[in-house]
Amino acid sequence: MKYVSRGHTTVADAYLSPVLRRYVDKVAKPLGAPARDGRLRFMRSSGALADANHFSGKDALLSGPAGGVIGMAETAKAAGITKVIGFDMGGTSTDVSRFDGTYERIFENELNGIRLRAPMLAVHTVAAGGGSILFYENARMRVGPESAGANPGPACYRKGGPLTVTDANVMTGRIDPAHFPSVFGPNADQPIDAGIVADKFQTLARDLRTSPQDAADGFLKIAVANMAEAIKRISIAQGADVTEYALQCFGGAGAQLACRVADALAMRTIMIHPLAGVLSAFGMGFAQTQARRERAIERPLDAALMTSLETEAANLSTGAIDEVAAQGFPRAAIATNATIHLRYQGTDTALAVPFGRQGEIEAAFAETNRARFGFWDQDRQLIVESIAVDAAAQAPPPSPPQIERKRSGPLQPHATTTLFDGQSHAAPIYLRDQLDPGDRIVGPALVIEPNSTIVIDPGWHAHYRSDGNLMLEHAGIRATVGAATAADPVRLEIFNALFMSIA
Repeated sequence: MKYVSRGHTTVADAYLSPVLRRYVDKVAKPLGAPARDGRLRFMRSSGALADANHFSGKDALLSGPAGGVIGMAETAKAAGITKVIGFDMGGTSTDVSRFDGTYERIFENELNGIRLRAPMLAVHTVAAGGGSILFYENARMRVGPESAGANPGPACYRKGGPLTVTDANVMTGRIDPAHFPSVFGPNADQPIDAGIVADKFQTLARDLRTSPQDAADGFLKIAVANMAEAIKRISIAQGADVTEYALQCFGGAGAQLACRVADALAMRTIMIHPLAGVLSAFGMGFAQTQARRERAIERPLDAALMTSLETEAANLSTGAIDEVAAQGFPRAAIATNATIHLRYQGTDTALAVPFGRQGEIEAAFAETNRARFGFWDQDRQLIVESIAVDAAAQAPPPSPPQIERKRSGPLQPHATTTLFDGQSHAAPIYLRDQLDPGDRIVGPALVIEPNSTIVIDPGWHAHYRSDGNLMLEHAGIRATVGAATAADPVRLEIFNALFMSIA
């Protein structure tokens, strides 16, 4: 299997790289810079930047979502949050990721049936975005995976498109037409068409024997369930308690459904960065320039192997540092990190742990294997599958702004709308650029910003901080496991995942 994956990687790289080279040259030309002089850098799927000389087709497959993971993690750290789930909802899909102090990377992946061996940030994608099409067929409601795309786009875009998640947000008041960009119609100067959305949901509601608002809300519940399931796969299914994490939502559509996704997972905190709508692009701006060197080993871990592993790590470090230094960075500013990939003899699932002394490696593997699979076999032989070294040019973390108070009186809503989530709620509308540090907003409410609309659901309240972040907290008090008299479904799923791993 590993031989096949390397073969597929080589073929995919040979197919994509010439196309990518032409694109790189095309981007560089109007900038007045040669494509390979080191000033123009590109994001890799691994979350690292590279100049054109070190950027190839296999590195670009998931580079967009990787920028979002970097942006999510670094802005969360700057805000003092150590455990965060990334919830990136765009037009065609939702990407979810997890960060708890270190970036989780995968080194073998399957994309569209092609197995690739290349470092990538661990991102799980589900086909539920703002453009996901809503279906009702064979007495079944379904969201996606088909997408309306940008053309024709959702029905409200005035191009004859189908009903989508965006239209459901319009129907339930989560998007206010008066505060949506007027870029639609023949001359690209009209607002979204709420009338056609109401007409289409009215027709659909007759088949469903319900109201148009209930039909739209039902589709949103299905979309939320799909997104929550994706988050479970990168948290609960790997033995992580999702309730210990904050949900950081970004992308143009994420903030409309963030509270509902958090409710589905019993999460209490949501972080919304001031640049949440474009956080993937923002993350690329402070990603590190990195290089990776890896060597296959496939030998049992023992004292005799440790000496050769130390020599191998030193050689790999030299090669990785040389690659980063060749891109214009002083060697003194380059840090290295060595990892070793281990598996139990007779198994095919390797886990990465920090390289160090033999006892430290064995202890780290035991802890990682227990967290991921729920067990540790002390007497079973460990096999070193490979050793790798990452070299990175150190970049300064983002500095959060300090926003001063500018308003003289109390916070007043800009307008009022109606929010529907099974029942109607009068919801005030606030403009984010009119918020002052310390302002608190009790849901239901909408906060309008240049790149997105934030929906604060009933039972949630928001706090605007001096660093520009809007923090949403669940207003209710959830009992802890020790004090609860009923089973906690989230923790039950955590243990269920661990037991299934053992099986």
